[in-house]
Order: sequence, then C-alpha cells, then structure tokens
Amino acid sequence: MKRKIAVLGGGISGYGSAILAKKKGFDVFLSDMGKIAPKFRERLDEWNVEYEEGQHTEERILDANEVIKSPGIPDKAPIVQKILERGIPVISEIEFAARYKGVAKTICITGSNGKTTTTSLIYKIMSDAGRKVSLGGNIGESFAYSIATEKYFWHVLELSSFQLDGCFKFRADIGVLMNITPDHLDRYDYKLENYARSKMRITQNQTTADCFIYSADDDTTQQMLSEMDDDLRARQLPFAINTAIASGDGDAILEGHTFTATVGEKSVTIDTRKMKIEGMHNIYNAMAAALATLATGIPPKSIKRSIYDFSPVEHRLEPAGKQNDIEWVNDSKATNVDSVWYALESMKRPTVWIAGGTDKGNDYTPLKEFARRKVKALICMGVDNAKLKREFAGIVPVIHDCNTFEEAMAAAAKEATPGDTVLLSPACASFDLFKNYEDRGRKFKEWVATNILE
Repeated sequence: MKRKIAVLGGGISGYGSAILAKKKGFDVFLSDMGKIAPKFRERLDEWNVEYEEGQHTEERILDANEVIKSPGIPDKAPIVQKILERGIPVISEIEFAARYKGVAKTICITGSNGKTTTTSLIYKIMSDAGRKVSLGGNIGESFAYSIATEKYFWHVLELSSFQLDGCFKFRADIGVLMNITPDHLDRYDYKLENYARSKMRITQNQTTADCFIYSADDDTTQQMLSEMDDDLRARQLPFAINTAIASGDGDAILEGHTFTATVGEKSVTIDTRKMKIEGMHNIYNAMAAALATLATGIPPKSIKRSIYDFSPVEHRLEPAGKQNDIEWVNDSKATNVDSVWYALESMKRPTVWIAGGTDKGNDYTPLKEFARRKVKALICMGVDNAKLKREFAGIVPVIHDCNTFEEAMAAAAKEATPGDTVLLSPACASFDLFKNYEDRGRKFKEWVATNILE
C-alpha cells in the first residue's frame, strides 16, 4: 500500500513538495485553506496531484502517514493541532526534499537580517563560477521542485526559522547564520530565546566535515554558542567588523576599507569601496558569502569578480528613482526593527521615513537615536498606527497617521524637499494592506514611477 502524504499550503513550498512526493510514488493530497495561485494549480494539474482550496478536509489530512507543512502556517492552527494530537509527524519542505537530494550539497543561510542578499550573492558567485546550482528556500524556486525536475550539485537555500522548525534529520553542509535579532516573536511566545534556538537549528546534525559561518559581532549568536559547548562539531568560520577574532579554520575580518576572508589555505581580499551594495550590513553579507564560497572551492579571483559585480536585491534598500534631488528608496523587505536599523544607519540625507503595518511585537528603542538625528518626518502607514505614533512622538518632529497606501505616499511627497531621501522601511509585516512585502515594494515603485518620475 502506498504511503500517504498530506501537504498543507499550496504556495511555493507546498506545490513543490507535492510534486516531489508524487514523483517518488506517494499517495499525495494537497490542501490550502485559501486560494492557490493559477501558476501553481497548473503545475499540480500537470503532475496529476490531487488538491483542494478554500477548505481543509480533515478526514483526508488526518489519514496521512506524514504531513508537510508550509512555513507560513503556525503550529497553533487548529488543523495542525489535530495532526499533532494524532501523532502524525509534521515536517517542512526542506526536511522532505533533502531525503532525495542524493550527492548534492547544501549551503543554507538563515538569520534575522541579510539572508536574502547573502543567499543571492552566494548563488551568483556559484553560478558565475560555472557550478550547477539551484536557488531555493525562501527565494528562487522550491527546493523540492528543483530536486524533482533537475539534477544539481549544489543547492543554495535561504531558510527562515519556520522552515528550520520543521527540520529534524536535515543537515546543512555549509550553514550560515547572519545574526539573531528580535523578529517573529509572535510565533515564539514573545521570547527571544525561543526564536534564537530555532535559528541555531542551522547547526543541527552537522559533522566535522561541515562548516558553520556566523557573525562574531552578534551578541545573541555568541550567547547561544556558549550554551552549546561541545554540541557544535562543524568547522567554525566567524566574520566580524567590531570584534577581534582568530579561527584556525578560517575567518573574515574588516580592516579599514578592505576585508580578508580566509578558509584553510585560501583567502580573498575585497575592497568594500568597489562593491555596488553599500552600507555596513552589506559588508557583513559579502564576508559571509566569501567564506561560504571559499569553503566550496570557488577560486578567490572568481569570488572577487562576482562580489564587485553584484547589484542590490529587489526591495532591500533598492533605489526607486530620483527627481528634484529627492531620492526614493524601496526597503520593503525590512519587516523588523533590526533591518530598519541598518537602513537608517545608511541614510546620508534628511529622511522622510514611511513605516508601519502589522506589528510583530516590535521594540522600537534601537531606532530612536537614528530617528532623532536623521528623520524629519515619519509617515505611519497601516490600519493601526497607535504604537508607532506613541513611540516616536517627541522624537520625530512631524508624524502623519495614514490608513491607506495612497494617503501615505501623498504625505511623503508633500514632506520631501530637495536634498531629502524618502525611505520605505516598514519594520512591520505587510498583511494589513498588502499581499506580502514584494507587493508593498512593487506598489511603492509603481507609485514613484507614475507620480514622481513622469
């Protein structure tokens, strides 16, 4: 009798998992409480995967031997609680897909901030060097779909804490942890330590043949490492800007405007002034990418060329246009306080800051000094702006309370004068007014193109 797999969620991880399960001979049923995007429905139909949308048929789901859950569905969801009560294993797409990756290896990047840029940069370096590599996890194609449809030697995966929570036997050949700062605390009982433990799962099951790359400047990461004692077996490759470090296996250290990344006998030196991506946060990202790709054996010359050639990631401090000496910057991917900290840190001009959305338990204290010095006006954009207004009252001279996107953009345009930067850097999730942060970022760019640049 065929083993039965139920897949919860018909998004990118869900449809990929269902197709891989189908290919491997499982009896597959995919269920999504919402609507499945047409492009994913087409692929499910193409592979003859049985699915439903707009409901969960509990009888079918609870009859499964194993459930693959999309990362956006919390464990507290009623259907997930019923699955767990039945003792049915619940795993992530990453855990399931890795069973079938064969000899292919993984570079897995996690962290509260910087993971998308770092993942994209690592993928570019590997691709430019001619490696057969896929891009998956939180960005790119579904990891499971890539394994189902193509043979790769490397998989570069951006992993969220939610994806790591569903990993048990999965092992990262190269694990990269950018940092740990408060984010998604609503999913972790509002406890940073719970969220931090999820991030540290990037190291689970690693052996002495594997690498763990991390920021030696990040206090929470250092605290978690001290608690792990002898549990960490991988070769450690730290990177730092503010901390004196030395690792026998390798490290990356900034001195002046250059950093040198070393793994074993090989090293690459990067002049950060030649990088297209600016700001201190991008130096961290480039350090991590250099260490990861050196560890795979990519030649230093190739790494250097790709880092200098790499352009900013969409929705991360992305220039959206300039008119009348007013810059418009799309940082829609900044969905937490730490991301906004890096954005405000990089601002060199008086800033009109657009923020707000679905608050995830944010503590805005780290932003207040930058806001006091750099922000001339705060445009609160969301259904409920009470917390933002309260936190920055008396710190930012002008605060606008806007309940719609159009109202917020008009207010920003009114406040901005020549020499200013208008920065969309929300510090919040987008779900009150938008489908996701990409939708928010695209609407921002479209509005600027239509109303400012034309």
